[in-house]
Amino acid sequence: MVYKNFKHGTKLKLWKEEAELRIAPKLKEIEERVDHHQWRLLKAYREEGVSDVHLASSTGYGYDDAGRESLERIVAGIFGAETALFRPQIVSGTHAIASCLFGVLRPGEELIYITGAPYDTLDQVIGKEKDGSGSLADYGISYRAVPLTSDDKVDWPAVTAAVGPRTRCIGIQRSRGYSPRASFTVAEIGEMIQKIRKLCPHAVVFVDNCYGEFVEEEEPTHVGADLIAGSLIKNPGGGLAKSGGYIAGRREWVDRAAARLVAPGILAEGGATHGYTRDLYQGFFLAPHVVGEALKGAVFASALLESAGFESTPRWEEPRTDIIQQIRLGNPDLLIAFCQGIQAASPVDAHVRPEPSPMPGYEDPVIMAAGTFVQGASIELSADGPLRPPYLAYMQGGLTYSHVKIGILTALDRMLEHSHLFPSGSSESPEGEG
Repeated sequence: MVYKNFKHGTKLKLWKEEAELRIAPKLKEIEERVDHHQWRLLKAYREEGVSDVHLASSTGYGYDDAGRESLERIVAGIFGAETALFRPQIVSGTHAIASCLFGVLRPGEELIYITGAPYDTLDQVIGKEKDGSGSLADYGISYRAVPLTSDDKVDWPAVTAAVGPRTRCIGIQRSRGYSPRASFTVAEIGEMIQKIRKLCPHAVVFVDNCYGEFVEEEEPTHVGADLIAGSLIKNPGGGLAKSGGYIAGRREWVDRAAARLVAPGILAEGGATHGYTRDLYQGFFLAPHVVGEALKGAVFASALLESAGFESTPRWEEPRTDIIQQIRLGNPDLLIAFCQGIQAASPVDAHVRPEPSPMPGYEDPVIMAAGTFVQGASIELSADGPLRPPYLAYMQGGLTYSHVKIGILTALDRMLEHSHLFPSGSSESPEGEG
């Protein structure tokens, strides 16, 4: 019955059924990893003795908030960290990252990213000169990004030449952002950290962990990262967190980040939860399942789009380290049609027609589809991409596998209106199209 709602339903049905047959073993693999993480969380909640009293909210200063403290012990344990902040007061992943960087770095010191330039949204956090904006540069903290090699690996000779006595923090971005390179696995990050310890033992290793939580069996803190950070309206909030972010790692550096986030002397002791506690507990508990649904949707999208003739990375059968699916569309009209299709299949603001527009922190116009219950929540189904060649779409999230499938079918149905732009031979209509 679903296919009667699509203009190109016959073609979509054939592609969908063929894709699902191919990916069945991969979906089973994802479900087994979800079971692994769900057991770990259940064990942690039981050992912590979580009860209804922990779900109560606090007000005012938020001192002695037993629920917040208990949840942060759980998060630290699950992430293999000494301690953690898991707070609704953190506005975004960028805010969490900025708190880490400003907490660790001091005037005269240096930040080096060894995985190329980080997300565009960090440009203004890093800054370029002393302009009074409050950026790292404004405080006399220098920065450089070491480009990756031609095969998207860390350029260790260049890193060796870059680090020095002023290098205080070395940054690693796990996910690809708007870069065509693949995201880095936890094993790859672990190898990077081992080399960093030899090259620059005094440096703090920070990992931007956005989009990666619960995708693999371990997190970067399990393999030696000093600090990781991310957003609660991505993976770890499980679709229930209405805002927030987290920071986890070694106590010394989490305390430094807390001093920047709140105030020196108060650190993690303050911060009322204002009624968010129940959502955070429940969302974190649901996170492995929700991440699994998003991953299954990404695998399906990759296989379906491959049938349509498009290059998509990771390929459906490849290992994954985050929830992002990159699709190479090669044409601005197809990128716009794809994002408009995802928006049209959203439960919120389905009537809205996204168009490319300037976005703060980005150099090119960006089109964003995000009909989400929580504004900007990329654990819910969303898609976006900058309007620049080779016109890559980035899809992520999905609270249910069924919704992701419907969203991708809707997007592809819109794209078939521009079938003359499809890769050669991929869009010929079979008999009985309709």
